[in-house]
Amino acid sequence: MAAQSQHPTLVSARLRRASIVALTVALAGCQEPAGIEPGIGIASDALNKFGKGRDHEIAELIAAQAPGKQGLDYFILPWNSRQLNRIPQDPRNPLTKDKVELGRLLYHETALAVNNVYPSGREAYSCASCHHVQAGFQANLPQGIAEGGSGFGSNGEGRTMHPDYDSDPFVPDVQPIRTPTVLNGAYQELMLWNGQFGGVGDNLGTEANWTPGSPKESNFLGLHGLETQAHAGLKVHRMSDIEVSRVATDPTYQRLFRKAFRGELEPINRLNAALAIAAYERTVLASRAPFQRWLRGDRAAMSNQEKAGAAIFFGKAGCVACHTGPALNSMEFHALGMNDLDRAYDVGRVDLRPTGGTVPADVRLGRGGFTGRAEDNYKFKTPQLYNLVDSPYYGHGATFASVREVIEYMNAAIPENPAVPVPQLSAYFTPLALQPSEVDALVAFIENALYDAGLARFVPSRLPSGNCFPVNDEQAVTDLGC
Repeated sequence: MAAQSQHPTLVSARLRRASIVALTVALAGCQEPAGIEPGIGIASDALNKFGKGRDHEIAELIAAQAPGKQGLDYFILPWNSRQLNRIPQDPRNPLTKDKVELGRLLYHETALAVNNVYPSGREAYSCASCHHVQAGFQANLPQGIAEGGSGFGSNGEGRTMHPDYDSDPFVPDVQPIRTPTVLNGAYQELMLWNGQFGGVGDNLGTEANWTPGSPKESNFLGLHGLETQAHAGLKVHRMSDIEVSRVATDPTYQRLFRKAFRGELEPINRLNAALAIAAYERTVLASRAPFQRWLRGDRAAMSNQEKAGAAIFFGKAGCVACHTGPALNSMEFHALGMNDLDRAYDVGRVDLRPTGGTVPADVRLGRGGFTGRAEDNYKFKTPQLYNLVDSPYYGHGATFASVREVIEYMNAAIPENPAVPVPQLSAYFTPLALQPSEVDALVAFIENALYDAGLARFVPSRLPSGNCFPVNDEQAVTDLGC
């Protein structure tokens, strides 16, 4: 691989990774189980025993990766989503119980879909159509389908193009990039793979790219990413005319809007709907996952193999250099040489006709497609890592079919996308030298220890409209048994 430029912060990160590896070896050194080769990792005959009785050492390893003296607390999600003061929030959209409850309903409310193109699309989809609980708040498809979709299947995998829209390829609302999850979104200041939503933080200075008349115009509201995305998304996904929807005349919604936005004479509008939806999204946290319970002191919450995987994640593999904090994500953007949606192989239903049959150039360039800066080209935001197994599509282009495939890709560090210049690849994209048993342990940690099986607690039992959700077209109603 050609030499890469050495940005000072990346050099620092590499030094930190070296110290992490040294710490891992040190922790295993004095009383290392049989089969440990210092500097190599944990051999397979010792791997399953590694976690047993080593909780204190693993905890020290993890705590050492937290900034300052925050220790394990740095990686803990709020256990109770009703403890709103513990959840990161936009100061211009303070969280309240009433606002969250309103947002929980609006997020799933198919009655908002009134800007439809064809009659069959009216009240047929919602925010949850592409971000539903059955798929860990992802789409369970390579690309989400809002208006123009038909059916649902069991977990969203059965959604296809509706015949009314199939004959008019430029009308369906489908996405040219894999739909990211809403889960743990409170820990992302900017939203989307390219970070284009959010009029704060790293987006300050990009105002020239907040094109009037485009979704990016919502950045001028000065809100954080979730709030900006909700505001822009209501228009993009044809749900913005809330005042003429059944929501506006429903007594339950009228009461909830008045409670959530006290003092406003006419609180039912697009901005308030967006603020409520974003408030709800901030409470959708994978706080009951085994790793979260282990961090809180339940040392039996993870298996020995998962504990070994945690040690590798925070140690030898250096995953924590990018995946950090309570959601194991970051606001960094990296070029990892992964393919785009139109280059995906064997991923099922991919339909790029609405974009002319290919991924648009700005989408393909990731962060650079938004900022216009060459140094940002092909860089995509570091995603959170909880409940990944709820949907079998990985990478911004859905070109991987399992967590294992992604880990093996990162372990080998051989880019699959020839369009990405080698000098542009992230300094973190280097071979990890993980042994097969270490890959197994890392897979176990991500798939099992980072899995919250109780996400249904965030979903309403019914909607004030009485509509089916997360989708409400004729086939979906049959699939869901509404």
